[in-house]
Amino acid sequence: MFGVTSSDLGIDLGTCNTIICMRNKGIVLNEPSVVAVERGTKRIIAVGQDAKRMLSKTPEGILTIRPLRDGVIADLESTEKMIRFFIARVLPRYRFVKPRMVIGIPSSITQVERRAVEESAYKAGARDVVVIEESLAAAIGADIPIYEPAGHMICDIGGGTTEISVISLSGMVVTDSIRVGGDAFDTAIIKYIKNVHNLIIGQPMAEYLKIEIGNATPGENLDEVEVKGTNAANGLPQRFKIGSDEIRDALRDPINEIVESVKQILGKTPPELAADIVERGIVMTGGGALLRGLDRHLAAETGVPVFIAEDPMNCVALGAGKYYDFMKGSDNSKAAYDSINR
Repeated sequence: MFGVTSSDLGIDLGTCNTIICMRNKGIVLNEPSVVAVERGTKRIIAVGQDAKRMLSKTPEGILTIRPLRDGVIADLESTEKMIRFFIARVLPRYRFVKPRMVIGIPSSITQVERRAVEESAYKAGARDVVVIEESLAAAIGADIPIYEPAGHMICDIGGGTTEISVISLSGMVVTDSIRVGGDAFDTAIIKYIKNVHNLIIGQPMAEYLKIEIGNATPGENLDEVEVKGTNAANGLPQRFKIGSDEIRDALRDPINEIVESVKQILGKTPPELAADIVERGIVMTGGGALLRGLDRHLAAETGVPVFIAEDPMNCVALGAGKYYDFMKGSDNSKAAYDSINR
């Protein structure tokens, strides 16, 4: 009865965005992981996109919180309220059976952090909670045939972390998680503009620059956009234009960290699986995979073909949403994989 009436939810509880996939319905929610609360009382003012619009613009009585940092829960109470709010939005108000939830997490988190994720989900109304590594969920969501006795490499670049794993026979062979992702890209841009142009900008402006002209390799054209900020010397508002070549310079350090981590994982991979990866390539998922030229840069640095998944931002949530179907055939991984894509 539970299998027929329950709503299975796959959740990518990300540092930047929370994405929810419902079984048989696909992606039903994609909202920023931001909560606005009243100071003192902690009463919820806004959640998601409405709260993100308030970042750095609130009066003294309102506090905007990003309850997740580097892929883990930094504020347990706010995370619980945020999950509860999102679940209420995607599920009927009156339901007889509580939902089952599968949540993607970085492989590097501690047992205490893992329990914090589970506790938040149970308090938000879950009947059953499963936490799985983000790269495994992303591989399932990207339709990679991980049931095969062959090596598959996935590089999932999220907001707070980058998860790099080699998967074979539905299991993780080698994996690593570094706390570098979209937030680190934003921070690098903020630091560069302050050091080079003596201008202070906020995270929203840095994110805008990353999306509009962020790149990892030189392009045919030099794109420029206008930057608005505060002059660090006199405190006055200032604006000027910045080019894509400067943003590429700003992103060099975090990009190099990701490249070096991929090289280390390749170095730890057994030779037989490494040969498979050279033939099949590396699959990139996560919002960071959309940075212009990052796939070409990674391929040039490693000598391995690199491909971007069809729907990189949603792969973790999609894979988490398929998890229960996948595990039905755990004794026969091929049958499990086929049942997902039937």
